[in-house]
Amino acid sequence: MGKSRGSVDDSRVATGASTRRKSSGQPNWAGERFGAWLARPLASFLLIVTIATLLTVLGLVMVLSASSVEAYAGGGSAYSLFIQQAMFAALGAVAFYVALRLPLRFLRQWSFPIFSISVLALVLVLIPGIGSIHGGARRWFDIGPLSIQPSEVVKVTLIVWGAHLLASRRGAHLKDILVPLVPAGLLVCLLVVLEPNLSTTIALGIVLMALLWFGGLPVRLFVGILVTGLVAASVLALSAGYRSDRVRAFFNPGDDPQGVNYQARQAKYSLADGGIWGRGLGQSRAKWSYLPNSHNDFIFAIIGEELGFLGCMLVLALLALFVYAGIRIALRSVDPFLRLLTATATTWITAQALINIGYVVGLLPVTGLQLPLVSAGGSSLAITLFMFGIIASAARHEPEAVSALQAGQDGRLSRLLRLPVPEVYTPPSPPRKPAPRARTERPRQAPRRQPPADRRRRAPESRGTSSLRSTRAWEPTYPMPHRPVKRRTGGGSGT
Repeated sequence: MGKSRGSVDDSRVATGASTRRKSSGQPNWAGERFGAWLARPLASFLLIVTIATLLTVLGLVMVLSASSVEAYAGGGSAYSLFIQQAMFAALGAVAFYVALRLPLRFLRQWSFPIFSISVLALVLVLIPGIGSIHGGARRWFDIGPLSIQPSEVVKVTLIVWGAHLLASRRGAHLKDILVPLVPAGLLVCLLVVLEPNLSTTIALGIVLMALLWFGGLPVRLFVGILVTGLVAASVLALSAGYRSDRVRAFFNPGDDPQGVNYQARQAKYSLADGGIWGRGLGQSRAKWSYLPNSHNDFIFAIIGEELGFLGCMLVLALLALFVYAGIRIALRSVDPFLRLLTATATTWITAQALINIGYVVGLLPVTGLQLPLVSAGGSSLAITLFMFGIIASAARHEPEAVSALQAGQDGRLSRLLRLPVPEVYTPPSPPRKPAPRARTERPRQAPRRQPPADRRRRAPESRGTSSLRSTRAWEPTYPMPHRPVKRRTGGGSGT
């Protein structure tokens, strides 16, 4: 009887506590707490910073584990590849911080000059004696112990310049949307194909198609361009011997298990060996020269072998959370430039990750695209972190975040990084029409005859010509309605 009375009392206490929580407005379970946290002004910013940090740390740990055997066999030190990756991670952290502090006005003004420099770098890397050859491809600039791949840089510069161009030409004619973005994108793809580098060409094609889609290209024309791009990619995949071998191996997985199908087969064995829980960190068998490029293209297989199915699901969960955060930032942004930029960058990073995971698990042909922030590759790591910094900066430009930061609710992370208050976006006002003048009767005068030269000089410009002149791709004088804001003095415990 005492036990039942005690249980009744406990239930009453629990019911009373839950009632008090509901009456006080406090969330009473994990989902509600996470939803309440997402409602905070700077939740998107913290999500992007957390995802970038977790993926980078996971990548460094797995690169150390996957590359130690190959590095020791090649140079005598098991940490050589890891140290190089850690150096680029530090460089990427600096780039992330710089991207957070870059004003949008500066980013948009210099988008085309920096894109032009990246295209020039793609030309220079093809010149013998300037570009370095690794693995039969001329893709790198060797600067001391570091190797820089300009094709990785051009992904970001194309996104920023393309978003700036399309945001400046909203409501323009179809020709103004396609030119000069599509010719510039095709030129970049051609230069990357000449390296040769089909995987990066595919990534650039994804960037270009995402820009056109989010820029408002008509569906019929978008589908036509997409089909043309797929046909061109198929022709390129079947044109070279090693690329056609990869396609043939994908459609015939049982043929030549010790030749063209060896790498894909070993990746599946590695994933199967991990099971649910994995063999343990550092306990991979495939990295002992059984799986080529285990620290680079096929690092997801090593994650599955050492961390198991749960480790793979952790990577997929972080990618899904990144997709959610990117879409959330794009939908909440009032600036068309930030909407285009964030949506395109999210599409590029997610598509590249899905392609990498797809060919590791055997759903796609092997292309060589890296897993963002996780695979070994210095240029890719640093440039992707810079892109994450731009997305995080876009998150701080959400209207609610701007209001909170303007009110002094910085939060611990913003105060620690000493980030400036973001600029306020004010949409450009439509041109005012002149008020009609009152008609007054005036004596009629004979019209004056003007010489032909004057008439040609005073001829009104067409609408397309005037809009094109006001949004030239090479001029940094676009209308950019951003103005800096001074921080208000006041307390607040922001996010």
